[in-house]
Amino acid sequence: MPVLDTITGPRDLRGLSEDELTQLAAEIRDVLIRTVATNTGHLGPNLGVVELTLAIHRVFDSPRDKIVFDTGHQSYVHKLVTGRAADFGTLRREGGLSGYPSQAESEHDLVENSHASTALSYADGIAKAFRIRGEDRHTVAVIGDGALTGGMAWEALNNIAIQHDSRLVIVVNDNGRSYTPTIGGLATALTSLRTNPRYETVLDIVKRRLNAVPGVGAAAYDALHAMKKGLKDALAPQGLFEDLGLKYVGPVDGHDRAAMEQALSQAKRFGGPVIVHAITRKGFGYDPAERHEADQFHAPGPFDVQTGAEKPKGPIWTDHFADHIVRIGERRPDVVGITAAMMHPVGLDKFQARFPERTFDVGIAEQHAATSAAGLAMGGLHPVFAVYATFLNRAFDQVLMDVALHRCGVTFVLDRSGVTGDDGASHNGMWDMSLLQVVPGLRLAAPRDVTRMRELLDEAVEVADAPTVVRFPKGPPPEDVPAVDRAGGCDVLVREGARDVLVVSVGSMAPVAVDVARRLVAQGIGVTVVDPRWVKPVDPALVELARTHRRVVTIEDNGVVGGVGAVLLQTLAAAGVRTPVRIHGIPQEFLDHAKRAAILERIGLAPATIALEIVHDIAAESAPEGRALLDVDGPR
Repeated sequence: MPVLDTITGPRDLRGLSEDELTQLAAEIRDVLIRTVATNTGHLGPNLGVVELTLAIHRVFDSPRDKIVFDTGHQSYVHKLVTGRAADFGTLRREGGLSGYPSQAESEHDLVENSHASTALSYADGIAKAFRIRGEDRHTVAVIGDGALTGGMAWEALNNIAIQHDSRLVIVVNDNGRSYTPTIGGLATALTSLRTNPRYETVLDIVKRRLNAVPGVGAAAYDALHAMKKGLKDALAPQGLFEDLGLKYVGPVDGHDRAAMEQALSQAKRFGGPVIVHAITRKGFGYDPAERHEADQFHAPGPFDVQTGAEKPKGPIWTDHFADHIVRIGERRPDVVGITAAMMHPVGLDKFQARFPERTFDVGIAEQHAATSAAGLAMGGLHPVFAVYATFLNRAFDQVLMDVALHRCGVTFVLDRSGVTGDDGASHNGMWDMSLLQVVPGLRLAAPRDVTRMRELLDEAVEVADAPTVVRFPKGPPPEDVPAVDRAGGCDVLVREGARDVLVVSVGSMAPVAVDVARRLVAQGIGVTVVDPRWVKPVDPALVELARTHRRVVTIEDNGVVGGVGAVLLQTLAAAGVRTPVRIHGIPQEFLDHAKRAAILERIGLAPATIALEIVHDIAAESAPEGRALLDVDGPR
């Protein structure tokens, strides 16, 4: 019987023998590899924390002791040993296990975090609460070296350091990488901790000299070698953390479970905040991942378990951006690229390869990235900051007060906008168009296809006196949706029949809008579909089009509150246009994980659902005249 099948909770780990624990680690890695190979997800980070997680759960008593992962994508092993192994095959599938900690899944999950650099602040608060309540409980924060590049982590450390009686253990999972190799001064300091050769050099000199002493030299060296850790502690540059007033233990081999348990037990007994520095290797134990230079299989697509070869897939929006930003860079020597520790995921890797001196990876520090971009603009350059839409939320104040207030020409490229699906609530890019609507002077573009993305990027980098934003979704782009006409700056995608309904299509929702139009036209309803291209500010042509239609319908992959539809409604009201408006967007709630198409269907952004609502609206309006329009499926 597999050892993993006997684990119903963390306490079961304490009764296992050394051989059983070794076997369990192997079984866990096998489950991780086989599950992620089909379901996708975060493989490399979890392969690297198998022994580390087992050690934590053998030393601490979850859920009485609280464990917070930063970021939550390294919690798969934690899920497997906290009673969820039988359901692990449902990982990231609709109705199945989340790819991050989830309070709904287990009492062992407390923080549903996937935005980096937050765990230390959570842990600080939890530990303070336990102390104030007089509870003898520990808090464990597991944070990667990549997350330590975020400023919020250092704000937390600054406060944790003065809580001398806080029962808080900080495990630094140091693999030298976030998505890709960790960047910055902190990374350099941690590398020195990992690799500092001084104590090894000293030991080597002493060994040679002692072994030259007849009779007693070898025995003396053996005794000294047993003191190796203490010598290392004296010579390694541990001041990085100890100067903050934090007790430091390590570095420890994070793949040596027994050593990790010893270090964690030592930290647990201390009675104050302690940092345990664990050295791990991302992708450990799976050769294809360890040899994958780009990101050690951080989050691979479907792949072959035996070879590690990812299954072929077509280009996604990000790939097209990656190619075009290089073309822009070739003709515009003032354009520079910025990423927050996500060079490959956001498609700046090709730009970096072509223009290394014009590419900046600032680590997981979106706030710094935005304000640094403002400085670059003030210095005469045009920075392009490529970032996931959900992560721009973290830098909103910087976009508002540091970039827009100073009228800096910075282009923000928002990847993974709208519904992203499998990654769950924290990754849906459904907030950006609402947040950015309040930023004076900012211009926001939402391309419907790759051709428009290229056009809008070209236009965005020409704006030198205001921030610009270009957003696009996750996954493969649709076929190009051609325009049949132009109205102001808007593309007209469909113009059929009378001016019954004006459908305002935002960005990637264009195929949905065109399908809606097809269904309505089949029912004898006249439709005009327009794509504003630039959705902020509102194009005056939209106001005039709305004035001449019986109804206006907006379709966007953004929250309905404060989004494009809401602002258009306000604009029409201010202009005295009384045409009824129905807004279709994402409900203002945290969405459970599922495939993008399934979520869009569930929240009412499928063509049939939208068309049916329009038909009902028109039917209700026309009821006195006996007009009945109910079949919206139309011809197939």
